[in-house]
Amino acid sequence: MPSLRTALLQSSGRPGAVAENLKALDEAAARAADAGARLLVAPELFLTGYAIGDAVPELAEPADGPGSAAIAEIAVRHGLAVLYGYPERDGERIFNASQLIGADGARLANYRKTHLFGCFEQEWFTPGEQTVVQADLDGIRIGLLICYDVEFPENVRAHALAGTDLLLVPTAQMHPFQFVAESVVPVRAFESQMYVAYVNRTGPEGEFEFVGLSCLAGPDGVVRTRAGRGEELVIGEVDPEFLAASRAANPYLADRRPGLYGSLA
Repeated sequence: MPSLRTALLQSSGRPGAVAENLKALDEAAARAADAGARLLVAPELFLTGYAIGDAVPELAEPADGPGSAAIAEIAVRHGLAVLYGYPERDGERIFNASQLIGADGARLANYRKTHLFGCFEQEWFTPGEQTVVQADLDGIRIGLLICYDVEFPENVRAHALAGTDLLLVPTAQMHPFQFVAESVVPVRAFESQMYVAYVNRTGPEGEFEFVGLSCLAGPDGVVRTRAGRGEELVIGEVDPEFLAASRAANPYLADRRPGLYGSLA
């Protein structure tokens, strides 16, 4: 099975300017496709911006809303799948969500962030209740989390047990927590034997200072590609043959003793 070339878009776009963010995504998709990527991953809340304050209700839209339709057109035009973050409206509730659109424009998966970080998110968003959301892309099982979710090892292990090969984590990682991108994410990839694409915003945005450092980490804990602190598009390979060999050599999942872990719940 061939590798899945994956592009990570490290950018904050422009908060509150959906049309401009769609244009930035379109341009990144063109560059990613030219480089042979089959998947483009954008950061948390990329469609609208993260630091949008009380504009959240105004900018939120349903999973099948106009933003989704515009991104489906981008995916089809450039022939690659796109994962993006956005505020999802479902009736009176609003979720911090991410959605995976296939290269044919089909909506493949939609995930709602289960662990909300800080006062801003807890004020405006409802936490999601589904831990594992997956889709298949080019023979690789894709799983979705968002930012703070990956800092809970239980979430990543649930994906490992469900067969996730590549975990996509759009994020808004801010100063001074850059150690998550530098250390926690590669460890998560190793301990649960999967690839993890961690895709961050960058630079100042409202009261926040995002640290960049987006990365694609492999199941050996080695980072395949890493962005710096600025706007950047980086590309890495998700190799299913290497993943299979790593899982065969690493006994973490086989050596688990679930009967001892009841107290964790």
